[in-house]
Amino acid sequence: MSDEKKFAGYICTGCGIGERLDSSQLEMIATREGKMQSCKQHEMLCSSEGVQLIRDDISNEGATHIMIAACSRRAKVEAFNFTEVAMTRANLREGVIWVRPDEPEHQETTQEMADDYIRMACAELRSMKMPKASGEQTLNKTILVVGGGITGMSAAIESAAAGYPVHIVEKQGALGGQAADYSKAIPTRSPYKEPRDTGVAEMIASIEANDLITVHLNSTVARTAGAPGRFSVDIATESGTVNTETFGAIIQATGFKLYDPSNLPQYGYSKSPDIVTNAELEKLVKDANGGPIKRPSDGKEVKAVAFVQNVGQSSTEEGQLPYHSGIGDLIAIKQAMYFKDQNSDCDTTILFNNLRTPGAAGEDFYRAGQEKMITFSKGNVSAVVPGDSLEVKFQDLILDEETSMQADLVVLDVGMIPNSGPDPYAVPMVIDEEDEAAEAAEDTPPPPSVSVDSILNLDYRQGTDLPHLKNGFTDSHFICFPYETRRTGIYAAGPLRRPMDMRQAQDDAAGAAMKAIQAAENAGKGMAAHPRAGDLSFPSFRMDGCTQCKRCTVECPFGAINEDEKGYPMFNESRCRRCGTCMGACPVRVISFENYSVETVNQQIKNVDVPEEFDEKPRILVLACENDAYPALDQAGMNGVEINPWARVIPVRCLGSVSLSWITDSLNSGYDGIVLMGCAKGDDYQCHFVRGSAMAHERMGKVGDTLSSLNLEPERVVVYEVAITDIERAPKLINDMAETVEKIGLSPFKF
Repeated sequence: MSDEKKFAGYICTGCGIGERLDSSQLEMIATREGKMQSCKQHEMLCSSEGVQLIRDDISNEGATHIMIAACSRRAKVEAFNFTEVAMTRANLREGVIWVRPDEPEHQETTQEMADDYIRMACAELRSMKMPKASGEQTLNKTILVVGGGITGMSAAIESAAAGYPVHIVEKQGALGGQAADYSKAIPTRSPYKEPRDTGVAEMIASIEANDLITVHLNSTVARTAGAPGRFSVDIATESGTVNTETFGAIIQATGFKLYDPSNLPQYGYSKSPDIVTNAELEKLVKDANGGPIKRPSDGKEVKAVAFVQNVGQSSTEEGQLPYHSGIGDLIAIKQAMYFKDQNSDCDTTILFNNLRTPGAAGEDFYRAGQEKMITFSKGNVSAVVPGDSLEVKFQDLILDEETSMQADLVVLDVGMIPNSGPDPYAVPMVIDEEDEAAEAAEDTPPPPSVSVDSILNLDYRQGTDLPHLKNGFTDSHFICFPYETRRTGIYAAGPLRRPMDMRQAQDDAAGAAMKAIQAAENAGKGMAAHPRAGDLSFPSFRMDGCTQCKRCTVECPFGAINEDEKGYPMFNESRCRRCGTCMGACPVRVISFENYSVETVNQQIKNVDVPEEFDEKPRILVLACENDAYPALDQAGMNGVEINPWARVIPVRCLGSVSLSWITDSLNSGYDGIVLMGCAKGDDYQCHFVRGSAMAHERMGKVGDTLSSLNLEPERVVVYEVAITDIERAPKLINDMAETVEKIGLSPFKF
């Protein structure tokens, strides 16, 4: 195949573009200034005829680089899907005619905007190369599922149903996880009146009968290395043997553990065997085998049971959970029904301070509990006093008085803690000073905090575990991309991400399985994972210009860059998500992608027609994240929200990819103001690439020195967090910069 480049431009005149703009002038700019070797107009470029026009030029005329001037690059992506060529798009519809008034006095500035977007697109295209896969990948369809509970089994069954081989690694001697001990489950179908069968036995039988699923019991993951499509995993057995397998993608479904109420002496958990957790009650019910549920202490039938809700949850106290697990009240209703069904005339009371029954089953299941004569009492429990009969002391929140009740059994609703690594809520056990052993233990230090070993034992410089959120849940909370983690090709599902019930965990597992399959398939083709799924580009660097500063290595959010033996960056393209954060971090501009580089953006900046000072026409550069800010601006156009005509918007993959050189070059070229729009950062970040926006804010915090050295006002460069819903606000931020420029004056660097 010839390496000769042939540039072709296409201008759509549909959707009002031809009526609002001089398309002949746009065509002339594309050929004369943009150096397009051919440029054609079409009245509806996204139609089958328009698309075929482009395809014919690619097939018959040898076009290798195409520029499409029409609607936003976020629109008509299926129609303009030309994967065999390099392509860029000039946004004339949402970016020009829809954000400018259709009035004669605005015609000139509207045309100037369109002219510039043609120049910018052509300049970008001339700097682009056609991305190609590295060729290192082969398709590996095998999925690893770590954890054999409800979530893990569901993920394995879903993956196998799609034709993908699966290995399940389970540390226990049997599948089922926590749910294996459950007697019944919360109902998931109307009429939501009775607990349902858990389905665990059927799932285990299905897995055992499936030739595509391999189960490793009494096993753990000793080491995980590699990348999507070529994960190398050491599976260690209880006997000490280690087997190494390779996988295309990984799903971590290691479930949850329960909060230990031993640290809350007021509930007397360690003082009486008749004070149990909700999980321990399930074992008592299974032992009853359909008969009366009995007290652990003496084997007598339970005649009165009290459920104490929210034990150690939603508290600001150290060592307690600062969140609520959400499903504890539904579990209590289910378990109270056990006593109503199996223990005749059992007095069953649920003590709560804020009853929560979320989901489809919630309200109907609560009413079913009332119909079975379960007592719901609103009160704050202050103590459970052990004895022949348990005394539950509480404040009745309806009567506003202190009272108590007697019970044969007390069930504590304890919260869910993700089984994702060291337990962030493990604290030394509190020893009651009245305990007989207290005197002997007086000089003995408290036991150390309980922790668990790493789950995946990742071979990453960033750590052996998946990154966690502040409450210990796996960082997989992208609004648009659940299940994803910061480790490409590794997905989290189930209570690892947030507290959830069995039905939610099964749905979560199905989603994670789909993501894992996509990751394995894309890796086999050399394509990126979400959010730039299908992108073949990956970062490369000029070794002769590298200063070995390691900024790219440190700032990569996904662990895609390491160092070789000489300290130079070593890219793992299958881990890379093509955000360009490494490119923005590089101070010497040696990192680039074939279709996105310092030069592709720099050429767009330089090819804007910046008027001279006496023209009194400012130019404002807007660098907008393509994931949130740019869509918000598109929506603004659809809603007819006006944007200042001096603005020139360039979408960037992530604000973390912004090079400081773009800022300095723009200012030196006479731009009067620069607006950067990225996603929300911090604990509740919205950045699709996790840390890109935060790092951009850090870098731009230092741009003040540059402005001072150029004798420019600091107000000329601003950085904002913009959400995809900021349809009114995003244009206003641009218009605000126009007002600022009007106040402080044009740049002194005008040509």
